[in-house]
Amino acid sequence: MNLYKTFFIIILLFAFSAHSSELDRRANWGASFTVPAKGTAGVKIKSVKEGSPLQKAGLKIADHILLVDKKPILSSQEWYDITDGLVAGKKYTIKFNRAFKSYTKEITFEPMEKEKHPNIETTYDQLTNDYGIKQRLIITRPNSKKSKLPAVLFLQGLSCSSIEINPNRITPFTRLINEIVEKSNHVVLRIEKPGLGDSEGNCSETDFMTELNGYEQAAQYLKQLEYVDSNKITVYGNSMGSALAPYIANKYNYTSVISDGTFVKSWFEHMLEIQRRILDFQGLNQTEINDKLNQAYMPLYYGMLILNKSYQDVTNQYPAIASDNYHGPKHMYGRPMEYYQQLQQFDVAGEWQKLKVPARIRWGTNDWIMSESDNDMIIDILKKAGHSDHKLHKQKGLDHWQSIHQSAKDSFDGKKGEWIPEISEVIIHWLDELNK
Repeated sequence: MNLYKTFFIIILLFAFSAHSSELDRRANWGASFTVPAKGTAGVKIKSVKEGSPLQKAGLKIADHILLVDKKPILSSQEWYDITDGLVAGKKYTIKFNRAFKSYTKEITFEPMEKEKHPNIETTYDQLTNDYGIKQRLIITRPNSKKSKLPAVLFLQGLSCSSIEINPNRITPFTRLINEIVEKSNHVVLRIEKPGLGDSEGNCSETDFMTELNGYEQAAQYLKQLEYVDSNKITVYGNSMGSALAPYIANKYNYTSVISDGTFVKSWFEHMLEIQRRILDFQGLNQTEINDKLNQAYMPLYYGMLILNKSYQDVTNQYPAIASDNYHGPKHMYGRPMEYYQQLQQFDVAGEWQKLKVPARIRWGTNDWIMSESDNDMIIDILKKAGHSDHKLHKQKGLDHWQSIHQSAKDSFDGKKGEWIPEISEVIIHWLDELNK
């Protein structure tokens, strides 16, 4: 082996090293809380688990936590950031009030248990993205006699939610992940966003390009695993991840795409469409909806997404629309303004038009976040581009969060949905079909 080749391999191994400066393991509070409402500070304990570090330190239900390591809790976003950043083995100083008296405790939290699956090898690995942020990888590998297996790169949605399966937080979405991991007979790679799980950083301040870079690094990482069949790798995207899936497939030569709950228009168009649906669900008539869009939401989203202003800047310029703005001064759905401004420039439709590999697309008939017209538009784009292997499945009753509802309005109102086996079976069947 010549000197240059040896040097290249060393650099590659260093870039993907899982052992240098191991990430701290995440922890949880072992309690539930009432998060601060607008204009209030701190959180109140609703319940506390017996034997948890908080309970052992003497904290009780109704105690009002004000500071964590001298950091005040002035908004729900700040509380979520503190919670996402909670790690095991570190001593935290907790200041709280009880019956008008103030107390301070030093508390160390225990590590969360890692995932375990029957007949599945689960590896917690890590990589460093191009912005210098270390991110957690979770790789599941079926016990198999085959030397190489088909694989899935799993891209999650917009929200700042961990991609790790937590037995204390079972949702229809985490159930879908679990079913794919345990029943698909595929290697599955998930990457935690910055600030989530064990990853470094802060999700609520992470922009679109930084997050996308993590997915790109993970896409390359998966392909170089010795037990992965590089001729059988699917990128599965859910929600926001579903719009990025064609881009990853195009750039890194993945062999198929599954897009679950997706959109294709620009984010500006998408926000106006979703705003119309929200106003309709809220009971406004069509004239009122038209007026709200013209007078409030078009100026708001145009200022933010086209002129690259913050919500606060736009509402300062047009004070009359402030009452209709339900987002924060610098955040929307827990993500910073920069995230959406960069997303506005991302060519979702163009990536679909360039796609050559097989594509499978699912839309739920009660998904009020993503529109049926967007999914139909993707099929039209693929057909016009000469793409031959694509399917669109419209799953009856499915909402955006992987549960079945009687109506989209029921999902919007937060009513509890139903899990049915077909939710995961559709995806697993497609994986079998694409990678047989």
